[in-house]
Amino acid sequence: MQSSFVTAVLLAAGLAGGASDALAKTPYEGDGQVMVEPSELSWKPVGSMAEGAEISILEGDLSSGDPFTIRLRLPADYEVAPHIHPAYERVTVLSGTFHFAHGKEFQRDEARALPTGSLAIMAPGEPMFGYTGDEGAVIQLHGNGPWGIEYLNPEDDPRN
Repeated sequence: MQSSFVTAVLLAAGLAGGASDALAKTPYEGDGQVMVEPSELSWKPVGSMAEGAEISILEGDLSSGDPFTIRLRLPADYEVAPHIHPAYERVTVLSGTFHFAHGKEFQRDEARALPTGSLAIMAPGEPMFGYTGDEGAVIQLHGNGPWGIEYLNPEDDPRN
């Protein structure tokens, strides 16, 4: 499983170039401040998620052990297959409703609807899944890397 995480982290790190120049540094270097307006975000497809998801890296290098903050923009009726992460996942719903659950199998009726402003924290290695409703959702993830995703069913992984 560790080698899968390393592969996932390296693939995610390739997305780090998606950060705009305004976001290329972290508050831990330079003058200690990063301020970002929504219009400054650069959105790119997410190689480790099914088509339609977009990522914007606000801070950090996903392949390092440093703190990171990313946003995911998920379209309407989007499903995130059961998966695990190598570190704690902290999710804040910024817009829309994200349905989130703990479990090894995708079961819509097991998910909890998290409206705008909600928070979810999932432990490393704990299986989870989610989906959006009719309006889609923007979620923000933050934590410490290295970051990656490993799908429980390899057929769900778009990198395969």
